[in-house]
Amino acid sequence: MADILKTTSTEVWSGAQAATLVVVCLLAGTAGGWLLRRSNTTPRAPQTEVASAPAPVASQPAPPNFGLKSSLPSNEQLKQAADSQAAPMLEQLKKDPNNAGLLASVGNLYYDAKEYPTAIEYYKRSLKTQPTDTSVRTDLGTAYWYTGNADSAIAEFNKALSYDPTKADTLFNLGIVKWQGKKDVPGAVVAWQKLLDANPGYPNKDGVLHLMIEAQQH
Repeated sequence: MADILKTTSTEVWSGAQAATLVVVCLLAGTAGGWLLRRSNTTPRAPQTEVASAPAPVASQPAPPNFGLKSSLPSNEQLKQAADSQAAPMLEQLKKDPNNAGLLASVGNLYYDAKEYPTAIEYYKRSLKTQPTDTSVRTDLGTAYWYTGNADSAIAEFNKALSYDPTKADTLFNLGIVKWQGKKDVPGAVVAWQKLLDANPGYPNKDGVLHLMIEAQQH
């Protein structure tokens, strides 16, 4: 957030907006892995896609550019931006290497730059200090998903849920990975149903219900 739904560098997407985008992608036949990321502790590097974690943006027909170069940043430019923004944080970490919030912030920068292995490294370091931080652990799971590691993603989501069994973003992502990564439709539906049962005010109940129907049909 079907791309795993996540926040962007310039705005925070609500669960409703993100899940609605998932449904649109699914109905268009382009489900991939929209996962939600909610550990937004610092400004993050610019990126080319909207909305976490636990994969590629749903493909859309590219508009004609009439020979003009794309204005979207390349992966290398994203990495350079992340490196630049992370530099002062890394200097702070030399003095305070176990600062969980700072480590998670660096992880967020590299996550948004799509440097997922690096993001994983910093999320894991953050969790060594604050293992019960369910937002960071969910982000770690989404980063694992983007590296193609569905099993590790599910393990991190389950661990996050052991601390907060009703965490909506984690349950949403768990359902996506079980469906898309493990072809476990019953498991996905159970996760999404638990999300709805435990969060009666969830802003996009209809979107989750659409996902449940879509998963069962495929």
